[in-house]
Amino acid sequence: MQNFLFVINDAPYGTEKAYNALRMAMTLQKEHGDRVEVKIFLLADAVTCGLPNQKTPNGYYNIERMLKGVIRNGGEVKSCTGCSEARGIDKLAFIEGIKLSNMKEFTQWTVECDKVLSF
Repeated sequence: MQNFLFVINDAPYGTEKAYNALRMAMTLQKEHGDRVEVKIFLLADAVTCGLPNQKTPNGYYNIERMLKGVIRNGGEVKSCTGCSEARGIDKLAFIEGIKLSNMKEFTQWTVECDKVLSF
């Protein structure tokens, strides 16, 4: 089993960093299934990726749907508590399956994973 950690640092929309990270995570899960483990850590403005009910135009990628797909396929998603507090969203509901976390756990994930990809 190969473990992948995706670190997303950018807002869900405005650039395609979150989109590209999630595309790769989803493809890993689809193509390599039980041979990979996917973890995603949301930092900085990426913590807003974890907020539910964001509306996107038809035909445009939807980060919420993508995150739910990763979670549904066994991926873990954590969001930085400090970054969420700084943006005033730490008390809001996140997408089901996303949990607030901290630097200690982020560091542990980094040490445990075979590959760390930063977007």
